[in-house]
Amino acid sequence: MVILLLGAIASPALAQEGGATGVDAIFEPIVNLMALLLFFNVGGENGFPFIVLWLFVAAIFFTFRMGFINLRGFRHAIDVVQGKYDDPHDDGEVSHFQALATAVSGTVGLGNIAGVAVAIQLGGPGAMFWLTLAGFFGMVTKFTECSLAVKYRRIEDDGTVLGGPMYYLTRGLTPKGMRPLGQGLAVLFCILCLGGSLGGANMFQSNQAYAAVSNLIPGMPAWLFGLILALLAGFVIIGGIRRIGAVAEKLVPAMAIIYAIACLFVIGVNITQVPAAIGTIISEAFAPTAAVGGVVGVMVQGIRRSSFSNEAGVGSAAIAHSAARTDEHVREGIVALLEPFIDTIVICNMTAIAIILTGVYQDTGAELSGVGMTASAFESVIGWFPIVLSIAVCLFAFSTIISWSYYGIQAWAYLFGKRSTIVFKLIYVLCTFLGAMTSLGMIIDFSDLMLLGMAFPNLVGCYILSNELAADLKDYWQRLTSGEMQTYEPVAVAASKDP
Repeated sequence: MVILLLGAIASPALAQEGGATGVDAIFEPIVNLMALLLFFNVGGENGFPFIVLWLFVAAIFFTFRMGFINLRGFRHAIDVVQGKYDDPHDDGEVSHFQALATAVSGTVGLGNIAGVAVAIQLGGPGAMFWLTLAGFFGMVTKFTECSLAVKYRRIEDDGTVLGGPMYYLTRGLTPKGMRPLGQGLAVLFCILCLGGSLGGANMFQSNQAYAAVSNLIPGMPAWLFGLILALLAGFVIIGGIRRIGAVAEKLVPAMAIIYAIACLFVIGVNITQVPAAIGTIISEAFAPTAAVGGVVGVMVQGIRRSSFSNEAGVGSAAIAHSAARTDEHVREGIVALLEPFIDTIVICNMTAIAIILTGVYQDTGAELSGVGMTASAFESVIGWFPIVLSIAVCLFAFSTIISWSYYGIQAWAYLFGKRSTIVFKLIYVLCTFLGAMTSLGMIIDFSDLMLLGMAFPNLVGCYILSNELAADLKDYWQRLTSGEMQTYEPVAVAASKDP
């Protein structure tokens, strides 16, 4: 698959607008088949796409099975991220905060800017209610998959961590007499992960980052931007998870603050209208006036965009969290539940409130969609916002590229061995370069479907292992509430971090 992808992309004909036809012809039947399998509607034409239902039902199940740990464990998650439980002598390669930052940088991206606008455009303001609800339940899906990833990770003699769904699918299912099933699911997960990382999580991000920069610097050659981005990404990627984590812990707060300030400025200018905007979101969730498909249509758009945004259930974040420096797998899972809260409940809703307050979603004559709608909303208050948006897009894109490189590396290592990961790193950096110059066409649709497909093998394993994880959580919570767990000074831990 990788050879086919690189061969097709590298064709000079693809640099021309009409040259993408040949590659599209290769991928189109595959994309159509995968779309038929993943997105067929349960309940008829106006029902739920199967993949959306698969993710949402799992999130609700895990939330109840784990006793709403997203509520009772939230305060503890903040304490852990602040370093109160960071023991520098524990196995692992990055701190709790670095693991969280790496995973968040892989999910916070264009979905928070363009995806929210698309949800409102297709489902109306009410879609945000269901997007937020799905994010709330998705917090426990993240807890489940990331706890299991730490529990069943493999620590090499040199301290390198190998972890992710592929390891809990094999190492977790084998004692239950399901070794062949676990191995098959693990291989399927890794193949899908490789496809998702090279396309939508890498080339598409590079492509969109160039589009943003070209608006600020007209005439900048695509090859030059692609080369600069590839060199920057390569510098981080070649250094492994420790360097990725070190960059992510600085990049994620920076990009979140830049975008949040712009959102808060728009909200502040219209502060008196905020209660009405929230009321519109709630009322439109149950009595939509303009959405296609009525209440079900609004639910589908909200839940679908939430799944795309925070990736809860896909298993990608579990790979990042498996590298955390800890001897308590449940603790790292509790840290992970913060991701959908940050990505979906906070950032997505800030974007949504700004769009609804400015009313741009009602301007049917403008035919705005995606980034254009978000830009229009902000530009109505901040005339120079296109500059901020371009910077945000570039930061979001770069953070996604470096985080997903690690996911792909771990999938490659599982399939072909750790020693050969340099091959994947070089392929990945090359795709970053090519993404800025290439008309991607069906390749992006193909990789996005592979990314969503990761949820099938991942959640099967999570269901099977949910009982033992619930028992682990009960034991952990008893020890935590009884005061048995040792705490540490955050300052001392910070000094011990790898550069």
